[in-house]
Amino acid sequence: MRPVRSSVLCRLLPAPFSLALRSLVLLLLCITPRCQAVQAENVTVLEGGTAQISCRLQNYDGSIVVIQNPRRQTLFFNGTRALKDDRFQMVLFTPRLVRITLTNVSVSDEGGYFCQLYTDATHHQVATLSVLVPPETPTVEVKQEAVEGGEVELTCMSPRSKPAATLRWIRNGREIPGVVSQQDNGKTFSVSSTIRIPVERKDNGAALSCEAFHAALSGQKRIRHYRLDVYFAPTVRIVPPSGILREGDSLSLTCSVTGNPLPRNIQWSKINDTLPERAEISGPTFQISRLSQSHNGTYLCQAQNNYGRAADHYTLLVYDPGAVVETHSAVPYAVIGGVLALLVFTVICVLIVTIWCSVRQKGSYRTREPILAWY
Repeated sequence: MRPVRSSVLCRLLPAPFSLALRSLVLLLLCITPRCQAVQAENVTVLEGGTAQISCRLQNYDGSIVVIQNPRRQTLFFNGTRALKDDRFQMVLFTPRLVRITLTNVSVSDEGGYFCQLYTDATHHQVATLSVLVPPETPTVEVKQEAVEGGEVELTCMSPRSKPAATLRWIRNGREIPGVVSQQDNGKTFSVSSTIRIPVERKDNGAALSCEAFHAALSGQKRIRHYRLDVYFAPTVRIVPPSGILREGDSLSLTCSVTGNPLPRNIQWSKINDTLPERAEISGPTFQISRLSQSHNGTYLCQAQNNYGRAADHYTLLVYDPGAVVETHSAVPYAVIGGVLALLVFTVICVLIVTIWCSVRQKGSYRTREPILAWY
């Protein structure tokens, strides 16, 4: 006895039968060994990868199998290519499994792929292709330059991902909350995170990082490292020579300069006078050979950049004994003068006391002489 086909049975069912009852009858018929069916599997793949789209057949008897793309264009008709797109390849066609591959997948390939089995009644299932777009390493933009005492605004950007990437700012192992902005570009998303932080000169060179997280990265993250570039005015300090320099010796001064940007030109000058003829200048170094008293005076080192200027001075005194000192070390001479004055004062006091004691002793002798004579 030949089995009754589902389409014939559906026509034999009375019209008053409800749609649910008709579906139940068809389901019961498909439990029989001769019922044909098709199943499809959803697929998720990274952009640029290869997707495998599979259609599983049940009780296939040689009926027509058609695979269509999301635009309902036929890709394969019973294993024969129907659409000229070499990215699609038929890799397997058996009574139980039909499989095609799609190489170099893009987000435009996303959607439902139809597995259709043409029997007395058409059966079809949809295999949904989802494409993940991992973010590239994010970029960092600075809206305005960072100046000492101000604020810097940094924006971390991930221009393309699907779904939208998650961005985090990190400094010294701690997250800095940012203002997140997200834009839908159709199939993909662009994301940005902006932070504003106060800066001082000590922050120059400080390390920050922007991290991008995404489901397609399998727990990994894309990191963009960034170092703060803080601009500040220069500082200047003259490094004096050590020890005592005598007449005829050489003087060497070094001008230590900091700043961002670092001043390129360092200027040496002598206050209210011109530099000695024997003075030699090489960048931050100032030298005078064969010192003499004519070199006495105050020397100035100056430096500047776009954010300010600074200066330091050094006063040179050359004495006949050959001692060369700077104003910063003038305290010992005041101490010596004080000691000498104290010594002079002490000697004078001793002399006064000695004279006073001598005079008093002589007066005492003169008073006793008449008394002895009376006796």
